[in-house]
Amino acid sequence: MTNQPMNSSPPAQSPPRPTSPLDSRATLAKIDKHNVLGSVESLAQQVEHAWEIGKALPAIPPKYAKPANIVVSGMGGSALGARVIKTLYKKQLTIPFEVVNHYELPEYVNENTLVVLSSYSGTTEETLAAGKQALEKKAMIAAIAAGGALETFALEHKIPFFKIDPKFNPSNQPRMAIGYSVFGQLALFARMGIINITDEDVQQVVAFLKKNAPQLAPEVKEHNTAKYLAYAALDKALYMVSAEHLEGAVHVFNNQLNENAKTLTTEYILPEMNHHALESLSFPEQLHDSSIFLLFASALYHPRVQVRFPITQELVEEKGFVAETVLAVAKTKLEQVMEIIQLGAYTNFYLAMLYGIDPAPIPSVDYFKEKLGKIGG
Repeated sequence: MTNQPMNSSPPAQSPPRPTSPLDSRATLAKIDKHNVLGSVESLAQQVEHAWEIGKALPAIPPKYAKPANIVVSGMGGSALGARVIKTLYKKQLTIPFEVVNHYELPEYVNENTLVVLSSYSGTTEETLAAGKQALEKKAMIAAIAAGGALETFALEHKIPFFKIDPKFNPSNQPRMAIGYSVFGQLALFARMGIINITDEDVQQVVAFLKKNAPQLAPEVKEHNTAKYLAYAALDKALYMVSAEHLEGAVHVFNNQLNENAKTLTTEYILPEMNHHALESLSFPEQLHDSSIFLLFASALYHPRVQVRFPITQELVEEKGFVAETVLAVAKTKLEQVMEIIQLGAYTNFYLAMLYGIDPAPIPSVDYFKEKLGKIGG
């Protein structure tokens, strides 16, 4: 297959097909019983709403402006925002920023550490355990949730708290509240003076997302990049290659593919991939026909990283794999991050529809949590 830049036309001989089930909202609604599409289409509104909530937050104590390091505790969809922020703002952040997906905080956490507790439901046991540790270590604590025990914790201990009002997340799935997660945390960090992001920056992102969404909608039968990628990924394992500011955005894409489309994925980062993983492409041979590589490119990457993408694709294809390049075309890194998140949301939704599965339920995860809950501890 040829490279497919964002928003470009797929080859004439390639899907989506004229009779695609993805073209009918009525057909999609029969499968999408929890309105995940509504959450996908509301990404711009989520960003806008989260920023409004953030601007109305009470003043945050001055000490929060000067932490020695930042640790964000979150799991699954509730950790996505922090992953995005860490990779997007690594050149602006002047202190260490770590995302912890565990019960225990790093040993270095102390009274000079800012610990942000993130749980959409407010009931995530790993995050609540990390909150207790943060108290014991006398860390500065902030939290973001839609309610639950985490909200109670925040109110009891009088810590800065961003309450998600999921008005624009009709599916009520944490992973689909990504606009709230990213911009809710950005609002907290902005109020603390840790990250510089302006109203104009947010308005530009919202405008871009609103302008771009119609090109990915079900009504668009031709030249719809999300539908094209969904067909290309059908019945395949996905290897997702990214770099720099897009690493977190591609991780969101990856997470939603896992949970919504029940699809097996692997993430690779350039330039590191070029130093070992290229030698892994020969075996097992049966993977060649059952896998696809998606390479997420950007003209805003370091120049030496940019030139790695076509060479990497060349080697991947020489080994017999299908590979597609997705080029982020927005003007700023922040806009490109949300561009890829938006594309990913539509793509994984369409892929779930092609499989004929409701993307909202996560039965394997729910089963695991139920079994774990019976064990106690």
